[in-house]
This record gives sequence, structure tokens and C-alpha cells, in this order.
Amino acid sequence: MVHHILVASYTNEVSTLAFDPEVPSLTLSSAISVGHHPSWITPHPTDESIVFTALEQADGRIIVLKLDDHARATQVGDGPSGGADPCTLVVVDDQLLLGNYSSGVFNAVPLSPEPPHVAAAQSSVITFTGTGPNAERQEASHPHQVIPHPTYKEVLVPDLGADKTHRLVRDADGKWLVQGAVSYKPGSGPRHVAFYDDVLYTLLELSSELSAHRLPPLPAEPTLLDTVSTMAQIPPPEFAKDMLAAEILIPPPNASLPDPYIYVSNRNDPSSEGDTIAIFSPVDAGGKIGYVAEVRSGLNHLRGMVFGGPDDRWLIAGGPSAGESRGLKEVAAVHVDRPTGFLWL
Repeated sequence: MVHHILVASYTNEVSTLAFDPEVPSLTLSSAISVGHHPSWITPHPTDESIVFTALEQADGRIIVLKLDDHARATQVGDGPSGGADPCTLVVVDDQLLLGNYSSGVFNAVPLSPEPPHVAAAQSSVITFTGTGPNAERQEASHPHQVIPHPTYKEVLVPDLGADKTHRLVRDADGKWLVQGAVSYKPGSGPRHVAFYDDVLYTLLELSSELSAHRLPPLPAEPTLLDTVSTMAQIPPPEFAKDMLAAEILIPPPNASLPDPYIYVSNRNDPSSEGDTIAIFSPVDAGGKIGYVAEVRSGLNHLRGMVFGGPDDRWLIAGGPSAGESRGLKEVAAVHVDRPTGFLWL
């Protein structure tokens, strides 16, 4: 069976890859030019042929794509993102939720059944405020991810600029409201989060750390359990400021892979074997994160990675090639310019 994977990028294109595990092979089957930096992709909740991306530019735009049977994309809609440089988007119920990085704006856009599939004129926004001690990266609020909680009826928004993750809920009228937050040490820069059991795991980009918080339902407050480095060895100071944590994944346990693990990517390692992916186990009974292993990806600037296929058997990761990987078996590879995110179809 051939699997199709969409690739977001820091170019003008969204690409479609065809992965055949039997060969094995990974090929570029098509691409569509949509505009400046379509860096994230998310699916429609009910129509498998529709996906959404957004353009990271000053006047941020939503782009709606329709896929044919071979995952070739055609643009069928667009609309304003409600802010500048949207870097994250996800559909929750009947709305497309976006985080506009540079302007600090969260935007909820109703979906529509017909093209352009978004009712941008009916959008509602929340403008976050906040700063941190890193003058270059934390001069203002910078939402970096919008993600629904798997159990609670709330959405979390890691804010790299404000050193907190906002907790949002919908009121009786369907409007999103900020009802709480998870706070982190100053200058740590939360980028992405993931969940396992009742624990929130946060990837802290600026400090290259992984934190764990017990996260009870609102209005109860979160409790910090543990914080660990995302790198097995602390890099020399001349490299440390550019080595930034990028992605966190916790694939659900399944029959083939019954044990839960946390996977974290680190960018811009000077090693000839490329950037690392650190592997951890969830917190133990004492609330401590367990270190499992660190592998070399053979890629530089490893920004995006996603598990996919039956039982999440394969990991696709992207970045310029650096050399041979260590601890990972490369199944197939293909060149795509400046990949930033992936969506298994």
C-alpha cells in the first residue's frame, strides 16, 4: 500500500510525497504553489479531501486545498488569518483555530460546507499579551501551537513569548475565553505540548528542556512535576544559543508498540551525524521523567517530524541532510526544500 504525506515548508509550496514501504521508496509525486511559507497543515474533521494551511507573512492568510485520489492538491479557498505569521492551525468541532505568531493573536474561524470552506467574516479573536527576559525572542506574545486537550473540553496555546501555555474554553455562546494558564521559568519559551494520561509535557524551545505538569481539569491549577534537558550532553556555549528544541511527539501505545515514549527533536547540532532525537519515558510514580536514549537523525535543522502508517510504524522527519544517522534505520528519503511539517493522509 502506498501512503501519501503532505509536506509544509518555508518555501511557497505544499508538496505531496508517496511512500511505498514494500519497495521501500519515498517520491515527490506533486506540489502546489500557494504563497509565502505554508508552514503547517491540518485536516478537515469530516471531509478527507480538504486540508488547511496558512501563510506565514505579515498579512497572514488561510489557504484551503482539495485533494484528489492521488493527493494532488488544488486551491479551493482562502481568507485572512486574523494576524501576522500564522504558524499553527487545527480544527476543533466546527471551527478552524489559528495562532498568529508575530501579532500574538488567536483566531477562531467558523467552517462552511461550501468553498471557500471558511467563514472568515465571522471570526473571533483573542490578543495575548506578555513578554519574557529574552529580548530577541520574547519582546511580545508569540503563540506557537494551538492544540485541543484529548479529554477536557479546552484548547491549549503554548506562548513562547510569554513563558506560559494559555488554557481556553468555549462559553455557552461558543466564544473562546482564557480561563487559566500553565507557567514556566522565565526565558524557557514553550513551543509545543503533548499529553499522556493526566500529564502535560511541554517542549521549551529557548532552554531546550522538557517539562511535565500534572494538569487537572479547570479551575484546578497545574502542578510542576519535573524538568529535564532535551540533550544528553550540554553543548559548548558557542553552539548552545543556536541549538533549539523543535518538536515533541507522544504516539498512543498500540499492539505493535505497547510502551509509551516521548520523542523530542533538537535543531542545529554541529555534529556531522546531524541533529538528535531524544527519547524519554513518561513520569514515574515519583513524578520523574525517564531518559531512554538519544539518536542521531542525519539531518540538520530538524524542525518537523510525525509518526504515521499502521500502528505509527514510521517516522517522517525533515531537514537538510547532514550525514549518516546513528540509532535510526533510514527506510527511504527524498529531497524537499525547507520542510517544516507533515501530514499523513
